[in-house]
Amino acid sequence: MSKKENNTEDEEMIITDTIKTGEEKKEKEKKSEIQLDNIDISNLKEVGLSNLLNNMTKENQIKREYAKILVPPNRMKPVRDNWTTIVKVLVEHMKIQIRMNPKKKCIEIRTSPTTTDPCAIRKCEDFLKAFMCGFELQDAIAMLRLEDLYLETFLIKDVKANLHGDHLSRCIGRICGEKGKTKNAIENSTRTRIIIQDQKIHILGSHINTQLARNSICSLILGAPQGKVYSRLRIIGKKINEI
Repeated sequence: MSKKENNTEDEEMIITDTIKTGEEKKEKEKKSEIQLDNIDISNLKEVGLSNLLNNMTKENQIKREYAKILVPPNRMKPVRDNWTTIVKVLVEHMKIQIRMNPKKKCIEIRTSPTTTDPCAIRKCEDFLKAFMCGFELQDAIAMLRLEDLYLETFLIKDVKANLHGDHLSRCIGRICGEKGKTKNAIENSTRTRIIIQDQKIHILGSHINTQLARNSICSLILGAPQGKVYSRLRIIGKKINEI
């Protein structure tokens, strides 16, 4: 009998312990709910927003980038004459730091803490390269404002390698035309800007338009008659105007 009594007592102790633990858990849950009610939700919102803003600013921070653009001797005077407008455009519009290094004859640019565009250095580099190639300042500035403008450069010898001496100068004359008529016709029909520097040809425009201008110049280099090129340019100009 004593064994049965001991077993019953142990069962009663286990039941009482489980009841006590259940009651303690309920009391703890009530205390935690009371503590949550006492906390100010506005403070939590402010802390959460500040953390989010800090994370956003860390993610949006632009890496420190640096670029150097060489200035050819024939472009030193135009750079000096237009230096104030170049600085104004790059500092105010693109928020980039710029300086001229007269010893090395180059322009140095880098990002600043206020720079917001991640492609700012690349755009400014393309703008300065276009200006160094000989394009007008307003045409070069358009590269900063429009995203679909590109600068393409190629050599005449890349198209036809066996051009030397008088043949090369004759080919350049065919591209330019009398008083620049052929070059102007290509520019107007394809809506591009073209600069011819000895054997180098620079084309500024959108991707499709630069391809059209390059095809017409390449056909002139390869010996196509100017009449055919003009007729093609008229068709191209009509199609571009329809678009």
